Amino acid sequence: MLIRLTFAVLLLMPAAALAQAQKPNDAQIAHIAYTAGVLDITAGKQALSKSTNPDVKAFASEMVRDHQAVNDKALALVKKLNVTPEDNATSQALSKAAAAKVTELGKLSGAAFDRAYVENEVAYHKTVNGALKDTLIPNAQNAELKSLLQTGLSLFTAHQQHAEHLSMSLAK
Repeated sequence: MLIRLTFAVLLLMPAAALAQAQKPNDAQIAHIAYTAGVLDITAGKQALSKSTNPDVKAFASEMVRDHQAVNDKALALVKKLNVTPEDNATSQALSKAAAAKVTELGKLSGAAFDRAYVENEVAYHKTVNGALKDTLIPNAQNAELKSLLQTGLSLFTAHQQHAEHLSMSLAK
């Protein structure tokens, strides 16, 4: 529980700082969204290599597949728009927190890993979905970028619900 709370707080801090600072531009929004996807792909691949639970592996596979598909669409869009995603403090904070989480999860195995991974996915999706809804989508200026982010939010809301159900089943 403390692990989940710590990670959620780490993720919420950049979103709160971003909301209070200057509004992100489309290049920054693209970078944040892409980074969030890459981080969940990395977490999913870690779960695929460590977990033996078929439900956790299926969920992790879904995370890798879906986030990669959205990131592929994002790359195609920024190329089409001739926009270079701009690294920023929020992307850096997300990456730093995720690297620490990967290290932490790497020390776990079996059911402890499965529970920690899925709890992290719940917290991560809550945070990313909140950032999409409250900061990234409202500040996106390009209609195609905004549409892609809205599609991502719908998909990632389903991911959050899936993770919540999986977390409840692992707790039993």
